[in-house]
Amino acid sequence: MKKYQLGGFEEVVMLTVGILYNDAYGVSVKKEIEQRLARKVSVGALQSALKRLEDKGYLKSHEGEATQERAGRPKRYFVITALGKRALEHIKTTRENLWKAIPEIALNPRFTD
Repeated sequence: MKKYQLGGFEEVVMLTVGILYNDAYGVSVKKEIEQRLARKVSVGALQSALKRLEDKGYLKSHEGEATQERAGRPKRYFVITALGKRALEHIKTTRENLWKAIPEIALNPRFTD
């Protein structure tokens, strides 16, 4: 189904935005992904994913307060939209159905490595 297109990294980003809820901005999302998945995330890849997800309507953003710490620049906070929630639910259901469709024998290899 093309209705909800979501890549693997995009899914991770969206789930992390959900985990962080009201504190989901670029740096916090990056740190959370790196901590939870023990995986390095480039700022460019993250910013591209956040922009794509916002363009798809799965996330929306707003600017927070400007701070001296950030040279007067505000943080951009992200939240999951209703469409984003439906996309995540669709992906979850699809993955669950795929897992259920795998015959048990397929996950019990007869040969050892």
